Amino acid sequence: MAKRSRGQREREAVRDRRGYLPEGPFLREPPMQRPRLPPHPAILEEELEIQHAEIQRLRADNRRFAEDRMTLQRELAAAKEEIHRMNLAIVDLRSEQELRSREFIEKGLELESEIRANEPLKKETAQLRAEAQKLNSLRQELSGKVQTLTQDLSRLQADNKQIHMLRVEIEGLHQELMRTRTMVDYEKKANTELVEQTQAMEKNMVSLSRDVEKLRAELTIAEGRHWNAGGPYGTRYGGLDLPVPYADGYGAHMGGAEKNSLYGRVPTSGGGREKPHTSRR
Repeated sequence: MAKRSRGQREREAVRDRRGYLPEGPFLREPPMQRPRLPPHPAILEEELEIQHAEIQRLRADNRRFAEDRMTLQRELAAAKEEIHRMNLAIVDLRSEQELRSREFIEKGLELESEIRANEPLKKETAQLRAEAQKLNSLRQELSGKVQTLTQDLSRLQADNKQIHMLRVEIEGLHQELMRTRTMVDYEKKANTELVEQTQAMEKNMVSLSRDVEKLRAELTIAEGRHWNAGGPYGTRYGGLDLPVPYADGYGAHMGGAEKNSLYGRVPTSGGGREKPHTSRR
């Protein structure tokens, strides 16, 4: 563009040198008619050189323009091909987008239908949540009860240990009671035998006492008769102790009876074991 403007300026300068008035809208008066003179050969040569240079420049510009045109054509073909590919891609994208849109619409409709169908499930879910909360509170309550029962179980286990000890102690007491009962039965049997022996001895003592009284009465009567008679045996009987002849016969039994009275001690059949007579009462 700079070369072109420079050539225009050169042509205008040549025209000015040839005597032509400049053309333009600012001229108000028509140009004056002057006789045309033949141009100078140097001027013509110079103008030819300028035109030749301008032609060379135009050829170079033309070649450059041709190259630019070819480049632009190639770029245009590539752009057209790219546009074609883009159109195909856009078509594919549109079709894919339409498919996706249809799928989304279908999914949306399905979701709407599922949501409508799940409305009862929401109510059921709310009920289940309320029941879950109730069950949670019940679980906490049962956990507290389980802890209480665990403590009670621990106490019962401790009590069971004590009960076992008490059972052992009761068993020992039971055995001791059985031994005591055995001893009591044995003592009852011994006391029964002792009572029987005591009763028999009391009967014997009563009969012996009666016999002794009879003998004493007889002796008294006999002694009175003897003293009254004054026989040769009076002095002999008077110097003797009357109970002596009966000492060997009844005195020992009498002494034994006196020793073994109701409140005395008597031998038992238990091998020399003595018991007070009051124990049977």
